[in-house]
Amino acid sequence: MKRDLSLKWHNVDPGSLRGKRAIVVGGTGGVGRAVSQALAARGAQVTVVGQTFRDADIANLSFVQADLSLLNDAERVARELPAEQADLFIFTTGIFAAPKRQVTAEGIERDMAVSYLNRLVMLRNLAPRLGTQRSDSSPRARVFIMGYPGTGQLGTPDDLNSERAYKVMAAHMNTVAGNEALVVDSAHRYPDLDVFGLNPGLIKSSIRSNLMGADSLKHRIMEWLIGKLAPSADNYAARILPLLVSPDLDQRSGAFFNRKAQAILPSEGMNEAYAKRYIAASEALIAKAGVSLND
Repeated sequence: MKRDLSLKWHNVDPGSLRGKRAIVVGGTGGVGRAVSQALAARGAQVTVVGQTFRDADIANLSFVQADLSLLNDAERVARELPAEQADLFIFTTGIFAAPKRQVTAEGIERDMAVSYLNRLVMLRNLAPRLGTQRSDSSPRARVFIMGYPGTGQLGTPDDLNSERAYKVMAAHMNTVAGNEALVVDSAHRYPDLDVFGLNPGLIKSSIRSNLMGADSLKHRIMEWLIGKLAPSADNYAARILPLLVSPDLDQRSGAFFNRKAQAILPSEGMNEAYAKRYIAASEALIAKAGVSLND
């Protein structure tokens, strides 16, 4: 990843989060849960979206249940969420592709559905409403899309559903490229929002359980090693918390940030034209699942 030296930001008073409203998709586990808890601890009102809620005892956290492997459910939840009052909308949910191709009930390769397409569905349904009922003096609402931008992955837009051939890493890199394309495309598509990409790097979490087998010996060993060598989810959350509300990001839609919260450049080749091509292929796949997209 190459640094983007044109964008530098400064820490802000943690009190600036008090009273902010955030929605975290995938906020019930892993990095998303750590970010949700950190936001709530600083006084933000946080709505988390996921399958199982374990933080009912934490103040400022509320829960909306959804099966984000189903695009129809992502569409439903997007319509129900209180987007009009939100200052921050953060996508964190994700898995890893399985050794053998898995398909959802809607006919979508599972990693593609969980790690990328539900985000596109939700954003299309939410974007026109996001932050529209806040005070006129509020800065533009912000969307943060977590993935692995800036790593040079461009995916295979002609086979997003891994139907022609299936390889674990190729399938997962389709989601990586998709999330980066979603940032680039959305920065142009939504002039009234600021949309950013986050690359947390390697962090101990359950994201690899779908690949290695939940609680298998090799999975436990892998996560133990990652835990020794990489930052924890809580450490990463603490690092990016001030980034989420820094005024230096105003009007800088389309920027990406690495695990140290430093600005990075997009992948070479991930320009507006390529992003549009990738999004168009994604829209066609979503349509096959019978899900509508709104602008």
